[in-house]
Amino acid sequence: MTTGPVFTLANQLTLLRMLLIPAFVLLVVYGQVGWALAAFLVAGLTDAFDGLIARMTGQKSELGAWLDPAADKLLLVTTFVVLTLPNIGLVNRIPVWLTVLVISRDVGIVLTVAIVNLASGPRTFRPSQLGKAATAWFILTCVVVMFYNWRGYASPVVDVFIWSSLVITLASGIDYVWRIGRSLR
Repeated sequence: MTTGPVFTLANQLTLLRMLLIPAFVLLVVYGQVGWALAAFLVAGLTDAFDGLIARMTGQKSELGAWLDPAADKLLLVTTFVVLTLPNIGLVNRIPVWLTVLVISRDVGIVLTVAIVNLASGPRTFRPSQLGKAATAWFILTCVVVMFYNWRGYASPVVDVFIWSSLVITLASGIDYVWRIGRSLR
């Protein structure tokens, strides 16, 4: 990784994603779910392009390596929390139990990695394919929930995404625990 320019195009896209988060929240809270969905999709596009641009232009940076995953988690956690809120007029909401489980999984992973690093020295834990799939599924679940809210009706499709998010959350959490345990042996 380079320590060159900090304000690269890739980092600017990541910052745009972070700036879209409060706009997304306000749009949902004030009932503009279609615009919130659009803001969320634009944020998703910035996520797709920031890493691609950094690799193509050779402008990978330490800031980007920290900022990108932080922006991803911030967007996902915020979206889950907002789509869980009662009393904001959403027809379809993410259940509190799923939001708590998804956030707890991420916090558990971060804490476990921190403890392992403190106890046995610095180690790098690469995201698993199942963990990446879980994140992609969570994003898709949020899109489905927002889409049906924008359309204004409850759909069993939302329930399918909610329950499958539960399954992938548990599976990826168990996978991370297994992988960390295996790396310690």
